[in-house]
Amino acid sequence: MSPNRVWRFATAAGVSALFLVLDQITKAVVRNVLVLGAPGPELIPGVIRLIYVQNIGAAFSLGEGLGGAFVLLALAVIAATVWYLWKTPLVSRLEVIGLAMVVGGAVGNAIDRLMCGYVVDFFATEFIDFPVFNVADIGITVGVVLAFVGFTFFSPANKVDATEELNRRDAQARAKREAKRAARKKGDS
Repeated sequence: MSPNRVWRFATAAGVSALFLVLDQITKAVVRNVLVLGAPGPELIPGVIRLIYVQNIGAAFSLGEGLGGAFVLLALAVIAATVWYLWKTPLVSRLEVIGLAMVVGGAVGNAIDRLMCGYVVDFFATEFIDFPVFNVADIGITVGVVLAFVGFTFFSPANKVDATEELNRRDAQARAKREAKRAARKKGDS
């Protein structure tokens, strides 16, 4: 069963807002508590440490110097998500949640770029050499995975008989054409 539009948009708005608020709160705390560039406390010893860095690139410090382009990309992500959730007849709940996480993360990082000219990153892995990241980056990455899994394995669209669906759409299109012809004939009389 595919969720209706009200559920889609209410859930997407709630999940996006949750990630956005969590992202902005954690960034504010990091800016006010940690010293820029200085190693902070370990969250999980040997795994994750806090360190405040100012990222002028995109997720995981990629694309440095393209901040404005990433703000536009965030707007495109929002528009594409709204369009997809409105137009797609069959989606899974997991797709909606995943897409909402992506939107919340994209907006969180876009706010940083617009307000500061950089993104506040603070989670540093200690067991591998990996770029420093933030809650928004987690939302974007996990959201993409959830949306993909939701689409691939749980979407009601994958359970639709394609031939039956195409025949149903053809019948609807024929009925619309016939109704228009009948209306024109009636108008000509």
